Amino acid sequence: MGKFDITFIGHMCYDEIKPYTGGATIAPGSAVLCGAMAAARVGKKVAVITKMSPKDAHILEPMKEIGIKTFLIPAPETTYMKVIHLTNNVDEREIFQSKNAGYFSFAEIPAFQSKHVHLAGITDQEFTLDFIIDMKNAGYNLSVDMQSFVRQVNSKTGNISMSDVPEKLELLRYFDKVKLDVVEAKMLTKKSEILKSAQTFIDWGSPEIVITQANGVLARANGSTCYKRFTNRSNRGRTGRGDTTFAGYLSWRMEHGLEESTAFAAALASIKMETPGPFAGTLEDVQKRMKKL
Repeated sequence: MGKFDITFIGHMCYDEIKPYTGGATIAPGSAVLCGAMAAARVGKKVAVITKMSPKDAHILEPMKEIGIKTFLIPAPETTYMKVIHLTNNVDEREIFQSKNAGYFSFAEIPAFQSKHVHLAGITDQEFTLDFIIDMKNAGYNLSVDMQSFVRQVNSKTGNISMSDVPEKLELLRYFDKVKLDVVEAKMLTKKSEILKSAQTFIDWGSPEIVITQANGVLARANGSTCYKRFTNRSNRGRTGRGDTTFAGYLSWRMEHGLEESTAFAAALASIKMETPGPFAGTLEDVQKRMKKL
């Protein structure tokens, strides 16, 4: 496949989104799509390894058009998600999965070189502990979105509930960076305050933590903490907020410090949240928005 700055691994999907007010929309989505598009648009060399039905391969075209290398692992069907926002609080939502492309296995992964690999799962139906161990043993620097384990799919109803992860301490051993939102952080740490949640992950052995919430993003590493507020003027593009935030953070963190990387991530995500779909701005747009933080 080649050599890349960041490789995103996870399902592509169709997102059916029902906002609190207004009509529903259906569009290609996923953590992989939002993250990869953001990283590529700010100058990173990006690859995506996804698992989906080949008949839906056309939804990869927007990534290919901006230079993202994609590798499709065939599956009988493409994952399908339904998101229902219950109130004006964009963090309150119900999520269902009606189709599932299945777990990744290490044997399916093509040979590639990448400075960093981000496991960008949508639910607990993508990555097993064995897969993670195999990736780590292959020498990859790994980060993970904890929604890949906290979002647990009911096999009968497809309803996705947020639940604790009994093997979380074992999982965390294999990741250099961990991303989660404030709801997932509270679920895993039993702490309501975002900074205390971040510190708990550090105490558990995680080197670097990024937590998003409705108003901003917090990052903690090497004894330092930074929090930056979002500056978005609307929430029309709320879906993909966390995925975009972390992609921005990871992209900038490769060459910059904690505070500047957090500011960069908040600015990029703020622009994205004003328009539905993946981030479509430029590096210059993000740097201009950073001045407003």
